[in-house]
Amino acid sequence: MSKLSIKPIAGTQNRVVVEPAMAEEKTASGLIIPDTAKEKPQQGKVVSISEVDEKGNKPAVRVGDKVLYGKYSGTEISIDGKEYLIMRESDIFAVV
Repeated sequence: MSKLSIKPIAGTQNRVVVEPAMAEEKTASGLIIPDTAKEKPQQGKVVSISEVDEKGNKPAVRVGDKVLYGKYSGTEISIDGKEYLIMRESDIFAVV
């Protein structure tokens, strides 16, 4: 696995880059979910973090953490064909 070559800049709040988990392909009963009906994933893996914010606070999450976040959190970006989200650390609800 190649290392992601993007580093978020904190600004007023720490930023993180998250690789979203894959959307569910099937229901519990085995029905295949079409692309148009798939829900946006609300969990993913932290792949990059900012160093510190303008107040000198370091992020509480670490690279590799599995996190839960809001359905519409972050900005979607695509790098080398992979989808990522850049979001404020405050958009993360929990580390699982």
